[in-house]
Amino acid sequence: QVQLVESGGGLVQAGGSLRLSCVASGRAIVYDMGWFRQAPGKEREFVAAISWRGGNTRYADSVKGRFTASRDNAKNTVYLQMNSLKPEDTAVYYCAQSIRIGIPSRVDEYDYWGQGTQVTVSS
Repeated sequence: QVQLVESGGGLVQAGGSLRLSCVASGRAIVYDMGWFRQAPGKEREFVAAISWRGGNTRYADSVKGRFTASRDNAKNTVYLQMNSLKPEDTAVYYCAQSIRIGIPSRVDEYDYWGQGTQVTVSS
């Protein structure tokens, strides 16, 4: 069983930055990892994904150029650097692990999920 624990969320002003971390335990994160977010009243949506070696990434259009996914497999940790944050980025952010290849972007393509961390961007 895999456990994923996110951290790094918080309250930030528009234009600011945050870095989220996701630590995996139970087994090494030698799988593609994704970041998703869910705002109140909305469905969970894809944010970013990174291949298991870190060489390939994928981003939602809404965050492209502002967010960067990275990973340190030696630390079983993935990161999401979020810059130029906007109020519309406010959501609970989740990391997830997929046993599929191809840095998937759909919620149903991920097998393990963290509990989420709140990100609030004030205007």
